[in-house]
Formats: sequence, C-alpha cells, structure tokens
Amino acid sequence: MKKNKIWVAALIAMPLAVAGCTATTGDTTTAASAEIVIAMVTHGSPGDTFWDVVKSGAEQAGTDLGVTVTYQGDGDPVKQSQLIDAAIAAKPDGLIVSMANPDGVKNAVEKAVAAGIPVITINSGLDQSKEFGAQTHIGQSEFIAGQGAGEQLAEGGVSNVICVIHEAGNTGLEERCNGAADTLGGTVTNVQVDVANVADAQNTIKSSLLADASIDGVLTLNPGIAVAASQAIEEAASTAQLATFDVSSDVTQLILDDKILFAVDQQPYSQGYLPVTFLTLQARNGDVVGGGLPVYSGPGFVTKDNADQVAKFAKNGTR
Repeated sequence: MKKNKIWVAALIAMPLAVAGCTATTGDTTTAASAEIVIAMVTHGSPGDTFWDVVKSGAEQAGTDLGVTVTYQGDGDPVKQSQLIDAAIAAKPDGLIVSMANPDGVKNAVEKAVAAGIPVITINSGLDQSKEFGAQTHIGQSEFIAGQGAGEQLAEGGVSNVICVIHEAGNTGLEERCNGAADTLGGTVTNVQVDVANVADAQNTIKSSLLADASIDGVLTLNPGIAVAASQAIEEAASTAQLATFDVSSDVTQLILDDKILFAVDQQPYSQGYLPVTFLTLQARNGDVVGGGLPVYSGPGFVTKDNADQVAKFAKNGTR
C-alpha cells in the first residue's frame, strides 16, 4: 500500500515538473512561442509615445500567452508595405496592421490574406478593414470620436477651433477633424504640423493663435502635440481652450491643472494586447473573433472627474 502511494505522488508531481520547465514568466522564447509567431506592422514612427503604448500592450500579451510578437513601424506607406511583405515572407501565424493610409498598404494587406495569414487591423482603416480581407478591426470610429469631441467643445463654449493634424495623409486624423466640425456648430480649421518636429509644431500653433484672436479652441490629435499646444497657448497669451485625442501622463496632469478640457481615449494598450490575444486563440483553438465587425476600444473621455484614476495607469505606460 505504501509503495502505491509513492507511485501516485510521483505521477502527480510529474506534470507539475514539466509545467515548471515550459512556463517562464516574462520569457517570450518558450516552447509555445516557437510554435506561434504574431507579426505587428504599424504606421507608428519611432519614439511616438502613443505607439510605444500599443507596442507595450502587444509585447505583454506575448509574454502572458507565451507567443512571439514581432513589431515594426514606419509612417511612410511604401515602407510600411515593404515591412508587411517581409512579415508575410516569414510566414507568421497572424498579422496585425494599422492602416493610416489604407490605399497605400492595400496590396500588401491583401497579399497576406491571399497567403492564408489571418489579418487583424488596428487603430486606423476601420472602413476598409473588411474590404481588404481582415477578420476584424480593433480601435474606434474616428468620425464618431470626432463628433464626441466637437460636442464636448461646444458644451465648453468653444466656436472657432483649429484642429491640429500631425501626420500628413493620415485619413483617420482627417476624420477626427471632420467629426468635430460636424457637431461643433462653429468653425473648424485644419492646421498641418509634423509630429517628428514638436518644437516647430508648437511655433505653428502659436502663430495661428497670434494671427487670429477669435480662435477660442485648439483640438490636437496626439498627446505630445497637446503638450506643445498648451505651451503655445501660454506663449501667445491666448484664452483658447485646449482638448486632445489620446492620453499620456503629461496629458492627465494638464487636465488636472485645468489646462486641457478633456482627452479622447481610444486605449492604445488594448489595441496592442487584444489582437495578439485573438490571433493566439485562433492559432491554438480555431476561434475567430469579431464576426467581420469591429471591436471598439474607444472612444472614452478623460476629464478632471476621472483623470486621477487614469493617471495611475498612464504613469505605468499603459494608458
């Protein structure tokens, strides 16, 4: 009887020992990761804090699920397409793509679908996602988000807004401005800047405010540009109210300091984490999420009422 008990104990311990050998926290080079590789190719430029959060979410999902996640990004649609082609050649188990310029990456995305690689689009390109063959899109309707921003600005008494576009040719950013114009009940004028040159963007916003004293609102579409806009408003001695899209620790602090009315939050961490999760489920269990419809990660609104709570996560780099 004693011998039998020993054998039972050994059999129970055996799978635990095996599990201990294969499951390593924070290691994306486990045996499971060798079986599943998820490629992410975005239009994010290096150093863009928004895309750093997206990347962080994707990498954390890879760690949590024990799969390998590769990340590449380029704001030039030609170069982004080349990165997508390179990802296809590596034959990943799934591909995640953002489409700021849908027509510019269409052929590359359709090539991935034709090769039998499951594709999920994120952030930009919602309207073209299904048409190009993607299984679902994770993000927000930029036009609807813009409408919400316009409504919030109108409630704040704003009627003459400059909408600051920080990436030329990004249709999603243009949709945000169009949405704001649809609901503001006033004037929305688009101003083009370059997110890669924040100092110049600050000067451009300042010049716009100095040139037209009737401008009473500034809507930025990027947290880094929002910080620059706040400084531009001070330098121009303007009373214009500032609102922005997307969240960072700097933005939440400016909200708490009454220097930003609100931030439209599309939760970029989720845009990185969720598609890796969905494609891993598909590879491991045949689950296809979305049903051809988008999965909305936003919009939400961060105001002084909830900025403290969001700030805790923003400091961790996850909001």
